Amino acid sequence: MKDHYFSERPEAPHREKLIFARLRGSDYRFWTDSSVFSRERVDRGTRLLIDAMEIPPDATILDLGCGYGPVGIVAARLAPQGVVYMVDINERAIWLSRRNAQENNVRNVVVLQGEGFVPVKDLEFDVILTNPPIRAGRKVLIKLFEGARDHLGQGGTFWMVARTKQGVLTLASEMERIFGNADEVERGGGYRVIRSYMM
Repeated sequence: MKDHYFSERPEAPHREKLIFARLRGSDYRFWTDSSVFSRERVDRGTRLLIDAMEIPPDATILDLGCGYGPVGIVAARLAPQGVVYMVDINERAIWLSRRNAQENNVRNVVVLQGEGFVPVKDLEFDVILTNPPIRAGRKVLIKLFEGARDHLGQGGTFWMVARTKQGVLTLASEMERIFGNADEVERGGGYRVIRSYMM
């Protein structure tokens, strides 16, 4: 079976790579590897989400499908009195996220392996962020959106980025159905960031 970035235990040979990115005015270093999403560079969608996300300084945050960690690590820098939980099913992504948190001297993160909300099933968040695994299929994505609703506190926000060509407007309509609201807060490079909030 071919590895995907949402495979639990990738079998592809390791191809580690150190990449550099300037995000929200700061410089970051990230180790990447084969069988993780966008190993060559921080992709446009992730950059757009990072630029758009609003992070209170004391927030409890979930980076859902964290990959090698850019969203969660930047969020942790923006919330120095808060904590970021970073979750991914891919064990290679989890190892890289832990390494990258250390690489960037970020300590207010908890990195957990598991599917969806299973590793954080008893927790409530102020902010949930995701660049979701579009290739996993619509049913999987809707389940993630419903999980986000169930794990946000009152006034909490859910942020999702996806390609316009890969059906982001359809996904936005699902967010509208689940949350009762969905606003496009940013667009660029063929991507859109959609935000829903708990009333």
